[in-house]
Order: sequence, then C-alpha cells, then structure tokens
Amino acid sequence: MIVIKFLPYGKQDIGEDDIQKVVNVLKSDFITQGPKIGEFEENLAKYCGSKYAVAFNSGTSALHGAYFAMGLGKNDEIITSPNTFVATSNAALYLNAKPVFVDVESKTGNLDVSKVSEKITEKTKLIVPVHYSGNPVDLKELSEIAEDKGVKIIEDAAHAIGAKYNGEKIGNSRYSEMTIFSFHPVKHITTGEGGAVLTNEQEYYERLLMFRSHGITKNNYINQPDGDWYYEMHYLGHNYRITDLQAVLGLSQLNKLDRFVKRRREIARTYNEAFENNPYFDTISEKKRCQSSYHLFPILLKDKLKDKKREIFTKLRKEGLGVQVHYIPVYLQPFYKNLGFQKGLCPVSEDFYQKEISIPMYPSMTDNDLKYAIEKIYKSMKTFDQD
Repeated sequence: MIVIKFLPYGKQDIGEDDIQKVVNVLKSDFITQGPKIGEFEENLAKYCGSKYAVAFNSGTSALHGAYFAMGLGKNDEIITSPNTFVATSNAALYLNAKPVFVDVESKTGNLDVSKVSEKITEKTKLIVPVHYSGNPVDLKELSEIAEDKGVKIIEDAAHAIGAKYNGEKIGNSRYSEMTIFSFHPVKHITTGEGGAVLTNEQEYYERLLMFRSHGITKNNYINQPDGDWYYEMHYLGHNYRITDLQAVLGLSQLNKLDRFVKRRREIARTYNEAFENNPYFDTISEKKRCQSSYHLFPILLKDKLKDKKREIFTKLRKEGLGVQVHYIPVYLQPFYKNLGFQKGLCPVSEDFYQKEISIPMYPSMTDNDLKYAIEKIYKSMKTFDQD
C-alpha cells in the first residue's frame, strides 16, 4: 500500500525567523549563561502572569528543581497521577521521597480530585496535578483540599502552556507554589530540550537559580568574600543550565504561542465535530472553568474495541498517521514494580491506558491534513467494526 503522507502525532513548528535569531546568538559573545536566558525568563513570566521564571535544560530537571526548592526529601510523599510521563514521579525519587498515585477521571485522564484527600497522610508534602493533554485539572477544588490538609501544590503543566483556568493562563501559580513547563519539540513551543519553573515566591526563585547551577551563588554569602571572583556553594545542585541558543529560540517561539494555541483549538473543534456520536471512540471534553491548549488530542476506544487497540494502532500507522499512546501508568513500569507497586492500584488509569490513542495534533497541520487524518481514522475503525 502506498501512503501519500505521514502525519506525526506532534512536532515542532520552526520558521526562518526562529533560525535567524539562533544564528544571531551564535555570532554573539554569549552562547550560554548570557543575556538571552534572563530575557526569555522575564517574557515567559509576563506571559503567564507570574513574578518569576527559571529556565532549565529539560522539563525533568525543572521538576527536580521545583521539588528541591520546596524542600522535598527523605520520608516525604507526593501525591500525583499515574497518567503521566515517568519524570513526574521520578523527580521525587531523586530526592528520596515517595510517589503516591491517585486514580484519574475516566473522561479526562486528569487526577481525580475527589480521591485525593483519602491519600493524604502526615508524610504528604506535595500534590502534583498533571494537566493531561493540555486540559487543566480543577485547581480551585484541589487547592481547597491542599489548604485544609496543610500541603502544597506544584503543577506539572508540561502539556499546558497557553491553557487557561478560570480565564487566567496556567503558570500564574495562583493555586499553587510553582508551575513547571516543558519545551520538548512536540510541545507548544520548543527550545530543543528545555523546561521552566514559574513561581511568585522569591525564596523558591533563589533556590531554583542555585539548584540549576551546582548549588552555587554569587551573592547572599555566608562568609566574607575574598574578592570579585568569589562564589559559594550552598546546596548540592546540578548543571541544569539552559543555553542562550535555546533561550533565544524559546523567545522567538513564545511570540507565536497564542497563534499556535489558537490553531490547536481550531483543529480540536474540527475533530470534535467530525467525531461527534461516532460508534468507535470518545474524545476528551473541557470541564467548566477549563480551556485546553491541546498538546494532545486523545481518542478513547469504546469498550467493544479496546481489546483491539494493538491492531487499530498498527492499522492507523499503516494509513500514514503517526499515532502514539499517552501513557502507560507509571507504576506498571518494571522499576516501579520493583519498588512494590502493583497492577490494579489505579483501575481507571489502567482502563484509560487500554483505550487511549493520541492522533495528530500540531499547529502546522493544514485543513487537507486534517481531512486526511479524519478519513483515515474512520477507514481504520470500520475495519474493526463489530456491529
């Protein structure tokens, strides 16, 4: 069979203007630890409505930094979703803390806020909601639980830059201590690899700055400085620094973010109209107060088809759609099983995994691409029609 085109589930959108700005930095005096990093952070914070932003070399290191800045450590626990990339919980393990998984909502794949309270113990330090696919968790309800129980929230918004909750952009940290973003190429904007932590608290901001650079500071000294060259290491930090090359690309991409999100929402609207009341699968809808930025467009196979997921997935790939699955529940990974986690812990998440397939969703998709995707999806599903 000849495939006319191949549409990935997601990809970057890099223009000549982006390329030229990176080239300009390559020709400048600073390609790392220079002025473009601060400029990117300032613009990112302004866009999201927060006081501070600290850029990191990945979303994973941003999570690690945020947990560290909160003082997460041995014998502490975080509550989070199993329907996420492993980094969300791995970053807690880096600090000798323990992840506690709470099941998800069947219709959104987001943390089921109604099940959080029962998992909070005296060891719980953080709740880490994941805004799955770009669709925000109900932050107001979650923040009321957190405040009542005396725990803090860090938002894993790796999927959700440009999304809104209660009319305000995710990242303002109104309902949380910090928010993390990812700038991997399949995300809304890219820096190649990269991430950021946004916060309104100066204490967290200063700890984040040191943590990403070996725990070193060049101010707020404990000892009397020897001279202008002096620096001090206050924490066991890491080299999680982002470069000026990445930062300037992020700056350029940030200027396009609203356009990218608008196009993603247009694509989602077309998909939802085309797939309304179809007999093969459901789609994720936005809840009250939530406006998704659609990092992903997941479809959820009907019960009658979920046992055919492997064959459907293969068929869609053969038809030219670079579909993907998001995600295998984290605790089903061999590493986590060795920690004592067992299948059946979060049955809704496991069922969600059995049903979920992510179909093409990225801003450079043309209307013809969209038509092609819809036609191929229906063609593939009809192959497995059992009615």
